[in-house]
Amino acid sequence: MKVLSVLGSTGSIGTATLDVVRHFPERFRVVALAAGRNVELLRRQALEFRPKLLAVAEEEAARWLAAQLPGVEVLAGEEGRVAVATHPEATTVVAALVGALGLPATYAAARAGKELLLANKETLVVAGEVVMQAVRRAGGRVIPVDSEHNGLFQALQVGPPGTARRLVLTASGGPFRLTPLAELARVTPEQALAHPTWRMGPKITVDSATMMNKGLEIIEAHHLFGFPPEAIEVVVHPESRIHALVEYADGTLIAQLSINDMRFPILYALAYPERLPTPFGRLDLVGLGELHFAAPDPQRFPCLQLAREALLAGGTAPAVLNAANEVAVELFLAGKLPFLGIPELVRRVLEEELRAPGSVHSLEEALAADARGRAAARALAARLG
Repeated sequence: MKVLSVLGSTGSIGTATLDVVRHFPERFRVVALAAGRNVELLRRQALEFRPKLLAVAEEEAARWLAAQLPGVEVLAGEEGRVAVATHPEATTVVAALVGALGLPATYAAARAGKELLLANKETLVVAGEVVMQAVRRAGGRVIPVDSEHNGLFQALQVGPPGTARRLVLTASGGPFRLTPLAELARVTPEQALAHPTWRMGPKITVDSATMMNKGLEIIEAHHLFGFPPEAIEVVVHPESRIHALVEYADGTLIAQLSINDMRFPILYALAYPERLPTPFGRLDLVGLGELHFAAPDPQRFPCLQLAREALLAGGTAPAVLNAANEVAVELFLAGKLPFLGIPELVRRVLEEELRAPGSVHSLEEALAADARGRAAARALAARLG
């Protein structure tokens, strides 16, 4: 039986993870949960799954939860998240906190040698070399939960090590794949949040609309699988049924397909190296009909190129890219930045960083770069008005 700690249990990945656990109580047990401010949902999760430890963002919420759940330890802030990630009974940590917030706890899990089910792409974008080095030193392993990287992970099991030569990430193209370029300046947050094929949190959904999510995934794939940037490609696939492909040296392409439901990659990651029978349905190929593919339009999706530039520069550049993007998305959702202002703000912050990118050899250096990127993005946004 795998014993789980879940970082981000009230988000879309966390709730999907707990649904998988609900279907397989004989295979998975929950020992610790961490969430942000949705304390009522966390309370209900605790009543159902009976963890020993909970963590929330704020002290006041922690005191309320402790009163509601006698006998359960409740902590707050980063200390609480790290305690969840390193719980001595946990064999497996699901890292599903959104953004750079989850980095310290995920790093702590890596250093503790936990099996790390990674759904937070920002962890490897901000501190990929540091985190993966910690995993190797502690003897743990990383299994990606993000559907595209999970697809790559599965497809890479087919051929002998060293025979794969190209990784292909698929992208839906988001809600504005066919929108005339002139109309993008008037895009509203409500429109950006109407994803055509996936139901995700607001930040990830906006990243899909700008395709920054694919840029971050290129960086993540580089760290996960050790492929050079030029061997990692992105193809627009609006049906979102093929999640990733791996091309081998003999020209064979191996594709991973499933229903657009995050419980599929989560079930695979939780059960690995086994495969458990899914209770979540099957993909109907005949009903699916046609599949389409196209190259991403660089004018429509400039964030892809920005991410590649950050990866090639290395050091602090990816962390600053990610930080600027998080601020830009936050401002857009608050109505303080136009949609096209997202890539523009990120571009200007990244250009400044690329003049003298620093190195990242520790978690502290990664977090400092993240903080610097956020401060630069907020200062620039304030100047632009």
